[in-house]
Amino acid sequence: MPHEPARDCGDNAPMESFFASLKKELVHDEDYATRDQARSSIFEYIEVF
Repeated sequence: MPHEPARDCGDNAPMESFFASLKKELVHDEDYATRDQARSSIFEYIEVF
């Protein structure tokens, strides 16, 4: 049975870039009163991204 070639699991630069943008564009400018407000705002950001 052939083996799959090893994947480079160490390259998470796209996710790091996404979370940096999320923090810079959304989270640092908001003051969420509840966790639900934060969850809704972040969900909306991700859907539009």
